[in-house]
Amino acid sequence: MSRPAEVRRWHVLGVVCAALLVVVIDATVLHVAAPAISEDLEPSSVQLLWIVDVYPLVVAPLLVGFAKLADKVGRPQVMLTGCGIFAAASLIAAFAPSATVLILGRALMGIGGAMIMPQTMSIIRDVFPDRQERTRAVGIWVSVSSAGAAIGPIVGGFLVEHFWWGSVFLINIPILLAIIVATLRWVPASRAENPAPLDPLSVVLVTAGILGLAFGGKHGARHGFADPVALTGIVGGAALLAVFVRRQLRADVPLLDVRLFAQRAFGVAVGCIVLAMVALIGLDFFFAQYLQLVLGLSPLEASVRLIPLAAATVVGGLIAAPILARVGTRAAIAGGLALSGASLVPLLSLGLDDEWLVLSLSFVVLGLAIQVAAVAANDVIISAVEPDRAGDASAIEETAYELGGGLGVALLGSVVAAVYRDALDPVTGVTAQGMAGARESLSEAKEIAAELPATVGTALVDASRVAFLDGLHLAIAISLGLMVVATAVAAAVLQHRAPAAAEH
Repeated sequence: MSRPAEVRRWHVLGVVCAALLVVVIDATVLHVAAPAISEDLEPSSVQLLWIVDVYPLVVAPLLVGFAKLADKVGRPQVMLTGCGIFAAASLIAAFAPSATVLILGRALMGIGGAMIMPQTMSIIRDVFPDRQERTRAVGIWVSVSSAGAAIGPIVGGFLVEHFWWGSVFLINIPILLAIIVATLRWVPASRAENPAPLDPLSVVLVTAGILGLAFGGKHGARHGFADPVALTGIVGGAALLAVFVRRQLRADVPLLDVRLFAQRAFGVAVGCIVLAMVALIGLDFFFAQYLQLVLGLSPLEASVRLIPLAAATVVGGLIAAPILARVGTRAAIAGGLALSGASLVPLLSLGLDDEWLVLSLSFVVLGLAIQVAAVAANDVIISAVEPDRAGDASAIEETAYELGGGLGVALLGSVVAAVYRDALDPVTGVTAQGMAGARESLSEAKEIAAELPATVGTALVDASRVAFLDGLHLAIAISLGLMVVATAVAAAVLQHRAPAAAEH
């Protein structure tokens, strides 16, 4: 093979990995920037959760639909369109004058991200015909994906510390423009020879269903789950997802092959990935809040404290293969989930003092163990299907990762917000209106406290910090419970076997 062709293939890999990096970083980049956004835009606790998690909640249900569209009209074309939408949405988000506009901008970024992400892997498979080279390229893609999500909070902390919160979005624009130019120059045409039929109605059903459930859950955590609006969101979302599943079962060529879940090992492995991401992404977000709002660290200091978790997730992905080869998939999944749960136990004792050593050690164990479990679950998912259905299995897996991250912030965020409001008792010297504002969020409580006499303000801040800790402790306990259940199910359902030799 000629050297120019070889150079071009690796140029293509660089382009698609750069695009992937932008998409995955933006899934976690706001974790450290959230307090600065709260101070500037003054969103409610529910609005802040939407700002953070509307992005993955939009990405998740759209991934498969845009992958099918790209198979038909061309993968570079869809990726280029996604880059344009992502850049425009980043500009809207960077200069958003209100929380509502920022939520809209993040939702549009989710649409752009869903157009970009699946095309990156499809293009790699298309331009690397040699299996050995393709395996190396896919390995690089996986490393970029893991590292991007891990370093998102670090990037966010650096930018907020030195510029302002809008810079975490503004930096996307020149990078995406460079990616567009490089795509036009180097990325060849790529599409499926026999593309599957498009099914826009299924895309609408699954997207509306997921967002409806998220809306109902957030509203219920604040106003009670008997509230008509919360019930409408939850019941309506569940009904739409039920219609979606029924439509997939009846389709000759489904958008998402839900029949794969009839295999218990497949369903358990996908569930393990969702639960792993719920714990990892959800807790990452709230520990970023804890470090800044409870301990009083700067955004950059908080992001540095999250480095052990980021580094451990990357290392965990690298050491997973030899661990799998030695112990097999069932032991790797159940053991990884069990260690992940064990790493959360010391965090239940965190208080108002800076216990950085406890936090760092727990983060290292959590990052290593949860990545080993996730990689092992990936092995089960791919191995559970025939080679000609690997694309469907991969699509479900990618959706599980994004959905787990979004649900982590939504679920644990609703818990933290609800407990915080209930635990924050009236403080002497603070008006009823002031307490109502303070119960919106810890950031709001600090702003209200700054306008009060010193002794009253200090009492309000101290009470708010304790109330936030109560919510955080319950979120950790819920994550621990999910890990225990997942460990038990994985150990009971999955069979002991050596890892598959199939190319992932």
